[in-house]
Amino acid sequence: MARAHVTPPTVTREDIHTIPDDGFTARNVCLVTGAASGIGRATALAAAGNGLTVAATDVDEAGLEGTIDRDEELDLEGTIESIPGDLTDDADIERIVETAAGLGDLKYLANVAGMQHIDPIDEFPMETYDRMHRLMLRAPLYLAKLCIPHFRETEDGEGCVGNMASIHGHYVTSDKVAYNVSKFGLRGLTQSIAAEGEGLIRAFSISTGYVKTPLVTAQLEETAEQRGISVDEVIEDVMLGQSRVTEMMEPVDVANLFLLGFSDLGRHLDGGDLLFDGGMTLTYE
Repeated sequence: MARAHVTPPTVTREDIHTIPDDGFTARNVCLVTGAASGIGRATALAAAGNGLTVAATDVDEAGLEGTIDRDEELDLEGTIESIPGDLTDDADIERIVETAAGLGDLKYLANVAGMQHIDPIDEFPMETYDRMHRLMLRAPLYLAKLCIPHFRETEDGEGCVGNMASIHGHYVTSDKVAYNVSKFGLRGLTQSIAAEGEGLIRAFSISTGYVKTPLVTAQLEETAEQRGISVDEVIEDVMLGQSRVTEMMEPVDVANLFLLGFSDLGRHLDGGDLLFDGGMTLTYE
């Protein structure tokens, strides 16, 4: 398999699944983190394609502008507003939520932002672990903490948090301890929100295998070097070796799952995890 097979694709209008839903209007706001690229960008576009006002945040301001440009190119029904910020900074998180709430009724939160670092545990730099934990676990908790009061202030008092988990929130692979711990923790956060939401404030997580994102392409050579194998072997053996569906998901496939979970079709999805892993974690030979 050539490396081109994991080149991050561009979202098209036809890729976005639209769901008839009374809650999907310009009055309602969906806050999306990591919206400058990959799954975050695709989720922002899918939310806009379903008529929502999108508050898009990322530390990459230029990437956010690219997301907005794509929204305009596709002439989507909803608008995307850029709110640059650093999710490892509490003051930025507070500003992001308040700005998002000023755009309308804040109803949906998609915690997508993430990063990766590959090293064995005995060599793993703790400062990197701490940064990954703040970005991928603490920030989603603080964002939810700040968004929930806004959910409750809406006309029906309802809202929903979607968390980007992973197969690594079900089982782990070596040399990714910070990522593994964060994804397991996100599933615990999801269930905690559901336990306290009384059915009005829902939460769900999405666990996928490897998706064609910049985060995945960026780790190919590092993983190959760490394991002493070729890049193609990383793709074929590490990323797809245990999957029954031998193709990677695209970011928009995951984005559509977020909108499904946010919609009325997901009203019984509360604390649960959408495991779209191609059979990777639950089957064996």
